[in-house]
Amino acid sequence: MRVLNSRQMRDADRRTIEEVGIPSIVLMENAGRQVVAAMESAFEQLGSMRVAILCGRGNNGGDGFVVARTLLERDVDVRVYLVGQAAEIKGDARVNLDAFRDLGGDVVEIANASAWELHGTHVIGSDLIVDALFGTGLKAPLSGFIETIVADVNASGRPVVAVDVPSGLSSDGPQIIGPAIDATLTVTLAAPKLPLVLPPAEELTGKLAIAEIGIPQAVIDAVEGPWIELLTRDAMRALVKPRAQGSHKGDYGRVLIVAGSRGKTGAAGLAAMAALRSGAGLVTVATPSSSLPIVAALGAEYMTEPLDEMLDGTLAASAVDRVLGFDADVLAVGPGLGQSASVRAVVCALVERTRVPLVLDADGLNAFAGDDGRLVGRTGVPIVVTPHPGEMARLTATSIDDVQQRRLDVAREFATTHRVHVVLKGHRTIVASPDGKLSINMTGNPGMATGGTGDVLTGAIAAWIGQLRDVDAATKLAVYLHGLAGDLSEAEEGEVGMIAGDVAARLGEAVLDLTGRRRKATPKQ
Repeated sequence: MRVLNSRQMRDADRRTIEEVGIPSIVLMENAGRQVVAAMESAFEQLGSMRVAILCGRGNNGGDGFVVARTLLERDVDVRVYLVGQAAEIKGDARVNLDAFRDLGGDVVEIANASAWELHGTHVIGSDLIVDALFGTGLKAPLSGFIETIVADVNASGRPVVAVDVPSGLSSDGPQIIGPAIDATLTVTLAAPKLPLVLPPAEELTGKLAIAEIGIPQAVIDAVEGPWIELLTRDAMRALVKPRAQGSHKGDYGRVLIVAGSRGKTGAAGLAAMAALRSGAGLVTVATPSSSLPIVAALGAEYMTEPLDEMLDGTLAASAVDRVLGFDADVLAVGPGLGQSASVRAVVCALVERTRVPLVLDADGLNAFAGDDGRLVGRTGVPIVVTPHPGEMARLTATSIDDVQQRRLDVAREFATTHRVHVVLKGHRTIVASPDGKLSINMTGNPGMATGGTGDVLTGAIAAWIGQLRDVDAATKLAVYLHGLAGDLSEAEEGEVGMIAGDVAARLGEAVLDLTGRRRKATPKQ
């Protein structure tokens, strides 16, 4: 499901009107009626509620007039509060304002602060407030008495339904640019927008509903500009195919995980178990020889391979040839390896010489801190990197704050510059492809902020690459299922009590959930 900015949304509207032939007033009618449908679903007592609709002077206000007329037709107690004057309303919005009035609807004009002081108490005294003040076109922070309106609505404690985006947010980014409505439900039109799915602005979205208003999906997909999408259940489900009755373990990928060191054997075990729970046919952990007995004891289902080591229990440079000589379809490198000079040498050599897809995490990424120019994908040898914000900051020689402020741009820039697939972990994990396309994952929860969950993701990605043989699709699916397994874990253990092992253990259940064979865990939005 594609995420659009304000220019892309305008272009989709224009193409639908001019090329497809659907009149703009039909799109507005569809929008208003879809908002009402979402309201009916969210508020069981809507029919007995007193509803106040705050309308602006543009098309967002026009959507609000359709909402008002539709509610009036259903005998709901509704009143429109126009922030401006009726004489200023033009085009389709004017048609729908007049239609509402012709049905006997009540419109109160609020043209200044005095008018709000007079009528505002009626708005915030309603049972439900609809925000149809500003849509996707807002560029500058709200000012003047509209700031007071927003503040009073937010302080009222009343449920608020925002039409398209909460007024005050810009559709061109996730930052909160100024005062904005804090919505209970946002019904966005045709496609989600960035502030509705990324922090910090997503905190003002409330529950998100996406309304189909008649803009064809082909039009949305054809709009030029940045490609950003949400990973949806339907799209991810399509990637999981039933296994053939006559299949065998060799059909589902041979995964080699280079991980672990003295005191960090758990990372290797978690990655291996996650790969198995994600469906890999054969999993082997290659680890420093002194760590092997512990790693082997952590799981009976995976194999182990001893590697040469230094006195401190980390990999020796001579381990490279043994790893490269192993018969594997996918190589995962990094969890718990440590950061010694010899480890850095091994990791860099593997990146430069491996002939199979490579997943790099943790110390596999730290090996390139200050020397990211050596981390480059090669034709036919895809690389997936899975940094958390701290690791990405080290890779790019910037700060964690900068990474968090520019998550989409940082992920895209690194992916395209280094020709790698990037999984920038965290709340709303970002997946960036070498071609610059971005995906946002909506599964997962704060309980996953615990040691080892990144190791679990590494194993899951490697496993799905081994099965799908499509690195881009496998990475997205693994990220989605990893978050979904976290949601299932949270439902059982709670955000405080869940640990990485819980997530790994529920990866299989997450597949069942995704394919409709188990209860659904609803991602938090």
